[in-house]
Amino acid sequence: MVGLIGCGEIHWTLSGMPEQRFEAIDEGRGFDWGRTSADYDRFRPGPPDSFYTRLQSFEIGLASQRLLDVGTGTGLLARRFAAQGVATCGSDISEAQIAMAISSAEREGLKIDYQVAGAESLPYADNSFDVVTANQCWMYFDLSKTIPEVCRVLKPGGCLLVSHFSFMPRLDPIVAASERLVLEHNPDWGGADWSGHLAAEPDWSIDTFELIGFFAYDEQIPFTRESWRGRMRALRGIAASLNSDQVAAFDREHEALLEQLTGNEFQIWHRIHSQIFRPRSQPGRR
Repeated sequence: MVGLIGCGEIHWTLSGMPEQRFEAIDEGRGFDWGRTSADYDRFRPGPPDSFYTRLQSFEIGLASQRLLDVGTGTGLLARRFAAQGVATCGSDISEAQIAMAISSAEREGLKIDYQVAGAESLPYADNSFDVVTANQCWMYFDLSKTIPEVCRVLKPGGCLLVSHFSFMPRLDPIVAASERLVLEHNPDWGGADWSGHLAAEPDWSIDTFELIGFFAYDEQIPFTRESWRGRMRALRGIAASLNSDQVAAFDREHEALLEQLTGNEFQIWHRIHSQIFRPRSQPGRR
């Protein structure tokens, strides 16, 4: 049986952008990642170079491969893999996020096939990809539908990479202080005070996937006060959930807080956590 990490529904805002609601996330409060696209693209860093170097040792990110990045957002992973010569596709349920991903890829001279689509219904043929990646987004999918879709589009012998790149409030006082301020502005946000623990072999994977690779490590990522403010605005609990006046109020207070806490340049502890799976079986195969 597949264990779901938060059953979700999709609702539509007046702007036509999808808003997601999850019973187990933020007290069911809706959020729309499309509202964060500008800050997300400019200020939210993707995993560091060390992440991609380690993936190479697991033969992920090779120029000979075809790769799909689900929940791609503004295409942080997709653009890096494409720059390595990988034939790359990216999908996301947010039209605004995909529009930003397309713009960023064009700016960088990268050819990536982006599609507006949820992970539960992928617009790709069976046996299409050597690798499917999902970074910092697996928790938002209905796994009862996503897992069969991932298995369907993977080629025989293909693999799924589920990764996380998360700041660490229990290691970093700047993160902890910023999170406390987020909670003052959005008490429903459930992302605060993350312990840093993720199971190497989660319950949802046991019946369907074989764990073939795993790594986890911590690294400091450089920020300025401006870029950290942008990173925190791009949170699910801020720009994806609050209106523009509320976001501006948070940002003013956050600016003042950072001026008290730190100089203009600093580093933030992040944990990089990656699991690599191979399906135990795939539709139509024995």
